Amino acid sequence: MLDRLIGIDQDITLWINSFHSAWSDPVWMFFSDVRIWFPAYGAIMAAMIYRLGWKKGLIVVLSCILTVVLTDQISYHIKEGVDRLRPYYTTELLQRGLHWPLNRHSYFGFFSGHASNTFGFAICSFLGFRLNDRTCRYRMYGWGVFLWAILVSLSRIMMAAHFFGDVMTGVFFGLAVGLLMAGLARGLIRWWLEPATA
Repeated sequence: MLDRLIGIDQDITLWINSFHSAWSDPVWMFFSDVRIWFPAYGAIMAAMIYRLGWKKGLIVVLSCILTVVLTDQISYHIKEGVDRLRPYYTTELLQRGLHWPLNRHSYFGFFSGHASNTFGFAICSFLGFRLNDRTCRYRMYGWGVFLWAILVSLSRIMMAAHFFGDVMTGVFFGLAVGLLMAGLARGLIRWWLEPATA
């Protein structure tokens, strides 16, 4: 049964990866590059403090930072414990035509830190923005940040750095951590700030 699931995971990974092209490789490499995240994160967190006020905003910013740190560190340690080779280190996939434009880095890839980081940040920040005014749904921000998270996650398969299963596990783990941190931020704001303004 496990071998069957691994085979399906490999087939889906190869199918997605097969849509590569010379013009799209730089696009996927752009989305995979974590250095572009930091200015975006900084701008979003500055907007949070502006929209929510410095007290609420700081709590939400800290919840987002904690989400990214937790998802990053937990995914790293699980990678080292599970020892599942990344697709570009898998001989069978390379023989079946796997495309890998990205330079090879660490050996193990379960589960995707990129996917867990971005989806965790997306859900935590989206819910954080809505703390101040629940009638303002921030739909455009929601569409934008989740589209960005999807593209980052997809880029990891296109770069052959992760299997489809690695990415989906990262997505669900990130959403779970982001929801938890957003809930803790909401609870802290209600306990600490809202009674004082009542």
